[in-house]
Amino acid sequence: MRVHKGVILAAGHGTRLLPATKAQPKEMFPLVDRPIIQYVVEEAVASGLDQIIMVTSAGKRAVEDYFDRAPALERHLAEKGHDEWLEEIVRVTEMADIVFVRQKEQKGIGHAVLTTQNVVGDEPFVLYFPDDIIVADVPATRQLIDVYERHQGCVLAVEQVPHEETASYGVIDGEPIEERLLRVRGLVEKPKPSEAPSDLAIVGRYVLTPDIFPALAETEPGAGGEIQITDGLAILLKRQPVFAYRFEGERYDTGRPLGLLQASLEIALRRPDIGPQLRRYLRSLDLGKD
Repeated sequence: MRVHKGVILAAGHGTRLLPATKAQPKEMFPLVDRPIIQYVVEEAVASGLDQIIMVTSAGKRAVEDYFDRAPALERHLAEKGHDEWLEEIVRVTEMADIVFVRQKEQKGIGHAVLTTQNVVGDEPFVLYFPDDIIVADVPATRQLIDVYERHQGCVLAVEQVPHEETASYGVIDGEPIEERLLRVRGLVEKPKPSEAPSDLAIVGRYVLTPDIFPALAETEPGAGGEIQITDGLAILLKRQPVFAYRFEGERYDTGRPLGLLQASLEIALRRPDIGPQLRRYLRSLDLGKD
């Protein structure tokens, strides 16, 4: 079955970026001149997805408004002759069929995924954590879908991380079967570095089969009453093969201040309209000593 749906989780509090997220959803923070979440939607569309389900929560109205039409603004831009800006804001609203689902209580990532079951239906889908921006020649989503089409099983994006950082991620135990591809034997959520089965961490891209929904429904809540996606995948792993793919590209965790700055610089430097000027500016800086 063709993968054409994506689920973007945009209901979190953004605590790692406080106090700024007290007034603005982290998904709307700008990377150059576009909000973080737009890059994720564009990656999905470039990979062949045509329906996006966004999970939001109270306080995330700005995310919903951004992908809606703005007639007053459109009229203003048309009257002022700002055709290029007008074309861009209309394009954003027409990129994909976007559906919004509310997560009314913060009960974890697994719970957020469960809220989309009626919209996703009995189809495979791509799950996104929009904090993770991946810059790649071939979109990371497309890389994972290609693996899914060959193996017809869930595919997790993984990245090698420093061993001491494994406590911040879900970590896999995997058996290599192809270049960059592993069959998952086990998963551990945020293990102590001394207990981590590997240094391959799951990051914010998953291709999931609809079988994840009954697995999550069976998952017992963990710390804080939250249902973890990793625990649901561990249940699913007993029923069907799950794969992990070491994607090609550079990932930036924009949920952290440093990652947000790094992603902004990387994207800006790739832009032909501002990249050369930014490069000259950076060379002119006196960076001092560490």
